[in-house]
Amino acid sequence: MTTHHIPVVLTAAGAAGNNEDVVGDNVSVVNEMYRSLLNAEEIAPNALRSYFADFYLTQALDGGFAQYVFMTPDRAELDGYIREGLEAMGAKAHLELFNRSAALYDLLTETELQDYLEDGATTEENAGDSAEDSREVTAADGHRADGAAAMELLDAEFEDLFESEDVTGLNADWLRNQPCLLILTEQELAAHIADRVAQIPDMEERLAEEERENGPEFELIIRELCDVAGHELVKITMGDPNYEHNGETVLAWHFTTDQGEFIMIDDDEEAVMINPQTQEILATVEFELDEDFVEA
Repeated sequence: MTTHHIPVVLTAAGAAGNNEDVVGDNVSVVNEMYRSLLNAEEIAPNALRSYFADFYLTQALDGGFAQYVFMTPDRAELDGYIREGLEAMGAKAHLELFNRSAALYDLLTETELQDYLEDGATTEENAGDSAEDSREVTAADGHRADGAAAMELLDAEFEDLFESEDVTGLNADWLRNQPCLLILTEQELAAHIADRVAQIPDMEERLAEEERENGPEFELIIRELCDVAGHELVKITMGDPNYEHNGETVLAWHFTTDQGEFIMIDDDEEAVMINPQTQEILATVEFELDEDFVEA
């Protein structure tokens, strides 16, 4: 089944509800497909466009465009779904504002970005500026001297626009009128997803990857360290709460790779992979917000 022939699916109860019910039902169905390890190429493109457009609206209503960016792991992909979805459902004003917000956000300096994320840019002096003025300055010189304040104005414009353009209604009507729309009972939906899952040739690999990604935090860190060092993890053997390192007693995790035995030490700011014989540090990862980590 090619991507373009995968049908949008709604439950009978969701499809019979109001606009919010219909949009929320699509979200629930897509979530269930993701939980069943279907990937984006195996889900109807228009279901995803509706799903991510609603995701953007929910985040922006709660915390402005900044929250959408903060909650988005891959903006290049999601921005595309959102633009396509807003355009297809006829939410022209929301699409235009999304494009302006995304363009301005990408021009923010580090200082402006920090001010915007801290929600401290709008002052009494600039609170009366219009979003139109913001666009004029941006177009004239390629950047915004006070980009944080300009983003605050666009967030305020979004809140006003949400009241005047019923994007949820547009989204719901678009879903209801999808070609080849499937409306299923809960039992039929479960069977439909199970049938789709049964056709996935690499399901064992996906299950193994899911298990790795949802493992305990120390295991995820060790796997990341091994990736950075170019090792293949074989086994995590034990945690030693009394390991002596640099004159201190710390918790060390012992593990084996295809290149020998090593330890991981985590001090809440960074984790290191160490050769216990030579004390050489082979890899480091630093922690960011939400316990994420990246290569140092």
